Amino acid sequence: MPETTDANVAGSADVADQTDADRSGEPAGVARTSPVGRLAATVERLRREVRAAQAEADGRALIELAKGILVERLGCGPTQAARQLTELAEQAKVPQLQLAVEIINQAAHDRLSEVTSTFLAVATDRAPKDDAPAVRLRAAESGALAADDTQAVADSLLQHALTPLGAVAVAIWAADADGSLSLAGSAGFSAAEARRWRYVPPGVATMARRALSERTAQWAASLSGTGLPSIGHAAHPDGGRVAVPAGSGGRIHGVLEIAWPSALEPQPPQVVRQVEALAELCSHTLETHTLPGEGHDARGTDDVSELIDLVDGLHDPALVLVPHLDDQGRLADFRIRHVNGRFLDPAGRPRGTVHGALLLEAYPMVAGDSDLFQCIERVYATGEPFRARRMDLTALVDQVPLSAVADINVSRHGGTVLLIWRIEDETARLASLLQHAQRLGRIGGFEENLLTGEIIWNDTLFDLYGRSPSGAPVALEELPAHAHPDDAVAIGRFLRTVLHHRRPATAAFRLQRPDGVTRHIRMVAEPVLDADGRLFVVRGAYQDISAQHWTEVALAVTRDQLAHTEQQAHERNRLTLQLQHAIMPPTQAPLRAPGLEVAVRYRPAETEQLVGGDWYDAVVLPSGLVLLCVGDVAGHGIEAATSMVVLRNALRGLAVTGAGPGQLLSWLNIVAHHLTGGVTATAVCGIYDPRRRVLRWARAGHLPPVLVRDAEANPLPLLKGILLGAVPEATFEEDEVQLAVHDTLLMYTDGLIERRDRSVEVSLRQLLNAARTTSRTLDHQLDRLLTYSRSDTDDDTCIVGIQVA
Repeated sequence: MPETTDANVAGSADVADQTDADRSGEPAGVARTSPVGRLAATVERLRREVRAAQAEADGRALIELAKGILVERLGCGPTQAARQLTELAEQAKVPQLQLAVEIINQAAHDRLSEVTSTFLAVATDRAPKDDAPAVRLRAAESGALAADDTQAVADSLLQHALTPLGAVAVAIWAADADGSLSLAGSAGFSAAEARRWRYVPPGVATMARRALSERTAQWAASLSGTGLPSIGHAAHPDGGRVAVPAGSGGRIHGVLEIAWPSALEPQPPQVVRQVEALAELCSHTLETHTLPGEGHDARGTDDVSELIDLVDGLHDPALVLVPHLDDQGRLADFRIRHVNGRFLDPAGRPRGTVHGALLLEAYPMVAGDSDLFQCIERVYATGEPFRARRMDLTALVDQVPLSAVADINVSRHGGTVLLIWRIEDETARLASLLQHAQRLGRIGGFEENLLTGEIIWNDTLFDLYGRSPSGAPVALEELPAHAHPDDAVAIGRFLRTVLHHRRPATAAFRLQRPDGVTRHIRMVAEPVLDADGRLFVVRGAYQDISAQHWTEVALAVTRDQLAHTEQQAHERNRLTLQLQHAIMPPTQAPLRAPGLEVAVRYRPAETEQLVGGDWYDAVVLPSGLVLLCVGDVAGHGIEAATSMVVLRNALRGLAVTGAGPGQLLSWLNIVAHHLTGGVTATAVCGIYDPRRRVLRWARAGHLPPVLVRDAEANPLPLLKGILLGAVPEATFEEDEVQLAVHDTLLMYTDGLIERRDRSVEVSLRQLLNAARTTSRTLDHQLDRLLTYSRSDTDDDTCIVGIQVA
């Protein structure tokens, strides 16, 4: 070490002696006269010698590095470089150590050299006047690179770089792939505190955990202000904290956390950059740090041969990705190291053109709306795996228009990333949905080739016939043998229409099964002609309408029994009301849904008709979503009631498929048009997600719901949607509404507002005015709307009210 450095050390020792004397309350000479004083002085002297030796070693390393730079730049030997360094220091009148640091900064041009000049201005006021801050910063770097463990790095950072900034403690956390943190090194915290915080399990929220998950530096004026626990929170609860991710090349190896004794004011950009540079310095040691329970090569091996063997055995398409860094060492992209045999390029390109290419070059739209590239970056940085169900991969390749939905799985294995995607087969999904709908509606399909005699049945049709799926299907010509004898005429007419007149036909008959059970069946069939107009295939479907039949029978019997006298008419009206309440109760028991209150009201028409066609439904689906709907079947009486029951039950069955309200109405339109005798109806269907407080809804020729929020009532936007059953196939527009706490949504049928003497728009404005009036409860609000309804059309009325709790 140069004499100037030794003088600095000696001067520091004199100051320390004076400080010890001041603390004892006695003059230095008096303090050393007692045995305890002499022992304390000896201990302090040995401590100063150790610190001086450490400073001398750090300074010598920096001076030797500067000499090496001069040897390379001047083309001279080590002796001439040492002489040149001494002469330059004398000419500049600065210590050799400070000049050595300046030479290193000029040669390095790294991030540490960038913050050194700003560190001078920030730390000079806090550091001793005879100590150079730039020397401290380079000494911290030298100590960190020379250290053989992370604990030594923490000691070096606190001693050389952080103490001049007023920090009192530092912790270096190593991150594992499961999101846990291990204390790799610390300085300034007690040994007991370090033992208590040696491991932070996954999911525990701390300052360091937040910095790791968000991949950004977390600055806090005081630790208590964050509400997060961390190491040393008992000693410095009101002290400032900063936690900075420590990583390089896009991968985060851990977190650098720094503690101040008191509240931390907002720091200038120069200090922020310095702390980030120190965190990057820590990543050098963390990269090779071994977590408990890991092997020596568990964190950074580049051998991907075993992973490639594993990927080749998968049944899903998979890519092995390795990071691609730019000239500054930053993560710029991922290179496709390997694709397995299951992989099919979405653009149809051979696998050879994808293998070895950069991910963003092969699939530029990965960085687009799907955010898939950001997910891969996050997994590589933190090690936490990413999984997503039904992720949208629309326009994965910009040259080819694609619309794909896939299950994504991204995980890190050493220095590589494994990407697995399973693109959903839309055709198979729709076929599965149709199969579920057929099962729930008890609809069996068939196809009979009249030329070859081949007959194809689905499983539901075998079940309707009471036959084993391994048995032989029944041909159309054999149908009379399996039906009730009284239905022979209807079946004969049906077969002549299809087979001879070659026109679509429908028939209702009683199917007699081998087990003695009789099922009421509605059968639909259509002929398929070849290019020459000859019949060669008949396709059709059976629907089990036994429940509907017995409903019709029960209603018909009730009507016949009460047809003659006034007493019978009175009894009929009473039974009518009972039937209406049984099918569609005026009120419904509270629906148990988290964060949601549901109330319903049903008021039948004040006529002598039997049951009407208005209906409602509010039910929690197996997925946790809530189905909310109201509808109005055209007409009254048995036909309207049975059609209402069919539509209501069909919608319930279809809703368990998880489809959206627009798709549900499309399916319900098919049911109304083909399977209920050409019924027409209006409806509003909504799927409410209690977790997100989001309502997805669609309408079919029905009035839109009314949203009541903050004493304001407004109808939702009028979406496109034709009434049910009007056309064979229809699509329905769908929208989402974000609800808030205390919001109320009203779904209703037109019987609530329709009048003969005014337009619907005027009646709707009166409803909105009535809905704005606040009520004590949701039930009270619905009762008030029914009480003050000005409708005069004697139509049924349904109201469904939902209120976000």
